[in-house]
Amino acid sequence: MKKIIKIILILMILLPDCLCAQTVKSPNGNVLVKFSLTENGVPTYEMFYKRKTVIKPSHLGLELAKNKNASKGTNETSLIDGFTETSAHDSTFDETWEPVWGETSTIRNHYNEMAVNLYQKSSNRNIVIRFRVYDYGMGLRYEFPQQKDLNYFIIKEEHTQFAMTGDNMAYWIPGDYDTQEYETQISRLSQIRGLMKTAVTSNASQTTYSPTGVQTALQMKSNNGLYINIHEAACVNYPTMNLNLDDKNFIFESWLTPDAQGLKGYIQTPFNTPWRTVLVSDDARDMLSCKLILNLNEPCKLKDTSWIHPIKYCGVWWEMIVGAKTWNYTDDLPSVRLGVTDYSKCKPNNSHGANNAEVRKYIDFAAKNHLDEVLVEGWDEGWEDWFGHSKDDVFDFITPYPDFDIKALNDYANDKGVKLMMHHETSASVRNYERNLDAAYNLMNKYNYDAVKSGYVGDIIPRGEHHYSQFINNHYLYCVKEASKHHIMVDAHEAVRPTGLCRTYPNMVANESARGTEYEAFGGNTPYHTVILPFTRLQGGPMDYTPGIFETKLSTWSKNQNYVHTTLVGQLALYMIMYSPLQMVADTPENYAKYDDPLQFVRDVPLDWAYSKYLEAEPAKYITVARKTKGTDNWFIGGKCDGDGHTAVVKLDFLDKGRKYNCTIYQDAPDADYEKNSEAYVITHRTLRKGDVLKIREARGGGFAISMLKE
Repeated sequence: MKKIIKIILILMILLPDCLCAQTVKSPNGNVLVKFSLTENGVPTYEMFYKRKTVIKPSHLGLELAKNKNASKGTNETSLIDGFTETSAHDSTFDETWEPVWGETSTIRNHYNEMAVNLYQKSSNRNIVIRFRVYDYGMGLRYEFPQQKDLNYFIIKEEHTQFAMTGDNMAYWIPGDYDTQEYETQISRLSQIRGLMKTAVTSNASQTTYSPTGVQTALQMKSNNGLYINIHEAACVNYPTMNLNLDDKNFIFESWLTPDAQGLKGYIQTPFNTPWRTVLVSDDARDMLSCKLILNLNEPCKLKDTSWIHPIKYCGVWWEMIVGAKTWNYTDDLPSVRLGVTDYSKCKPNNSHGANNAEVRKYIDFAAKNHLDEVLVEGWDEGWEDWFGHSKDDVFDFITPYPDFDIKALNDYANDKGVKLMMHHETSASVRNYERNLDAAYNLMNKYNYDAVKSGYVGDIIPRGEHHYSQFINNHYLYCVKEASKHHIMVDAHEAVRPTGLCRTYPNMVANESARGTEYEAFGGNTPYHTVILPFTRLQGGPMDYTPGIFETKLSTWSKNQNYVHTTLVGQLALYMIMYSPLQMVADTPENYAKYDDPLQFVRDVPLDWAYSKYLEAEPAKYITVARKTKGTDNWFIGGKCDGDGHTAVVKLDFLDKGRKYNCTIYQDAPDADYEKNSEAYVITHRTLRKGDVLKIREARGGGFAISMLKE
């Protein structure tokens, strides 16, 4: 009798849960997501990893704007509560796909899915909430089928919650509608409010919104040892998501970037939102190796991708960033007008970087060192008053300065087996860029340019829009799509942070969208900066970080008194840990001439990989990775650490059995230090085999790099 009573009590406890909740597990069972409705019909989910709670019960829903442009006008109602479930459908999916470029030659996309169909009786509306659950995380999105009473609507705010289990350690930057160029802060969730004021440093365009608002990808570490990352995937025709923290209850809620009117998104059904993603593991290496964001994007939409290729490039850039050269051609004019100003009558300032002689020097350097392309910034008219005036017609992207002979330089480069890389600084005037885009891309085709670095410095025009609003996000993707028609690869700076769209449009080879190497000339990045970015910014796609600065003390060749906060060997390591198919060799030819031996690693290192294995990782502390080159049996290994230093333990158990590898090891000298002795390095040569173990000391702010060529 006691057993029967006990069973009845257990059933009474479980019965309500069974009636109102559905669950879906990952293929290996480690990740479980539960969906339910509250008593008043609010969609709710929970997430678990190996029976540990990752996300506590969290609400889902959208608040809609009462607006004349919505189908229901000022009588609009919201999609927050009052839902009943009409059905739920489970499915599984398993494929292996081949990226055009990447860290691996194949990616497995294996998940279990649950689609929950909901009906809101008061509005006669149906929506779907879809969950895709992987062994390493999950994605959820809202889907809106076309229907009579849900056709056109405007989002006032999306209320997607992520309820944490406690006061997690977080690696965060301030929430902002216009920039991601902040230094990562490391603190408990409860400390974000107190640190926000000092975390918000100045930028050319910035709009913060909350004392507890942060950006994705947000990396965290819970008190029970879980690594958790919140981000989004496939952000198309939608604003970028920030996260606003309720720091009393440790609940994050989505906070969308508004448009010029303060509204968040104009939607026409049928429509699917971007995926809201949670990556989870008890091993930090999984945060770097798992491809959740890419897998949640659509397959490649380009029929022909044969023209897309990795790019290792140098260029006329660093000397302007440091202050030794200028982008503008003359100092005579307070302002200029496109098509009116006659530059042939202006006095050159003799510091303009994009001149014929300087560009030829970089072309020669690229040819000698087997680099693919040469970037030239400041080549086109308009740099005299390009910034700070909210100027609409700032560049036309086709008219060179008098000292830049576009045809002659292009012919010179092509004769040496090198291409020139185009530069389009829009000064954030997206309207002007779109007006001139076709002519600009046609000019590139005429002179055989196949890649463009675009920029969006300053406040957006149309005025009042933000860098990450729905309207401007659509602009960025429009440029990528148009570029694909011209067989042009795109590297956009100051644009929206990536959300995996490089799978769908692989000519999107890189973005900036974070604080890059240029800040080393503006005061410096903390030594841990490059060992947190792979956990955060790089979750959605590669970054054009512009590594390779060998002369770390800038005062040795310029008036700039700043220094790079890594060792020289630490710069080599960035080519390994900061994965991108587009990598700059960013220092000047004169500086590289002093360090030709370590430059050999930059010459040798590929940018496209068959396989990658993360050997060690801890956010903002250290990363060690081994990568195998496509089409060969050669391996390359790199490690980078923070300002405390690190001893890497490299177990070579991934090598082919029975083979020998001729290895060149680039490491910090015993007395190397990013502040006191940054250029000190040691190069050794060894023969290594499967099973060997290396212990490599990394200096403060340092790292190491190894090339392993099969005998």
